[in-house]
Amino acid sequence: MRAYVLILLAALALTPATAGAEALRRLDTGTDSKGWEAVGRLNLDGKGFCTGALIAEDLVLTAAHCLFDRRSGARIDPSRIEFLAGWRNGRASAYRKVRKAATHPGYVFQVGAGDVRHDLALLRLDQPIRVPSIRPYATGSEPAFGARVGVVSYAHDRADAASLQNVCHILRYQAGVMVLSCDVDFGSSGAPVFSMEGGVPRVVSVVAAKAEMTGQKVALGTTLAPDLAALRAALDAPPSIGNNLPQIGSGGILRGAAAAASDKLPQIGADTARGAKFVKGRERP
Repeated sequence: MRAYVLILLAALALTPATAGAEALRRLDTGTDSKGWEAVGRLNLDGKGFCTGALIAEDLVLTAAHCLFDRRSGARIDPSRIEFLAGWRNGRASAYRKVRKAATHPGYVFQVGAGDVRHDLALLRLDQPIRVPSIRPYATGSEPAFGARVGVVSYAHDRADAASLQNVCHILRYQAGVMVLSCDVDFGSSGAPVFSMEGGVPRVVSVVAAKAEMTGQKVALGTTLAPDLAALRAALDAPPSIGNNLPQIGSGGILRGAAAAASDKLPQIGADTARGAKFVKGRERP
């Protein structure tokens, strides 16, 4: 799924860390992709694809907006979603269908807009992945401002193999959203952002949108803690509760209590004292 958000931050200059970001490297061979096989492509009922990461043998972490049809706003049937672990040049290390999906309890989907702060989803696979080469990733706490992180993602122009950006940086935190110097594009939604402290990759964020900051392309990431615990609870909720989802009203805007709650959420860029202005784009090609 494709989300686009434009940020203009006139008072925020580029930091030295920004210039230190490494270029993307395609994971075309078995050697290149070793250790990254638990990142996979999510095929979305023929409606496009996103990126996801295995965080348990049967759990995939991705972005919430990936679970909705970008034109109609309808929720995609989880059984029509397939996770292709380590997808590379026409083959995957494992293929699994999705049995159940849950979005963050605070997430509100709107056609053409993006709730970046809560853009997080957890998918339960129909069968666990127990392949020696595919090891689920641990999750970690938020790194400090300026910390080095890495991203493994697919995108519209590199759909046949994942790409690794081993070094990019956290430029700032804003209203619960990570602003990153990472290179992402359409199809990268849901891609895991890794902290590499101690040489062990830990998922600390999920790519929710791409953006622009003082003329530079950046990525926006949804932070995990403490939201991951709420997400797991939503996934484990009985069907009668889990199926009580907000409905799309006319014009693609969510109606009812969910919409009212959304109106009270802080918006990115609301701190105008810093000279920041937030403009929501509507590009979901």
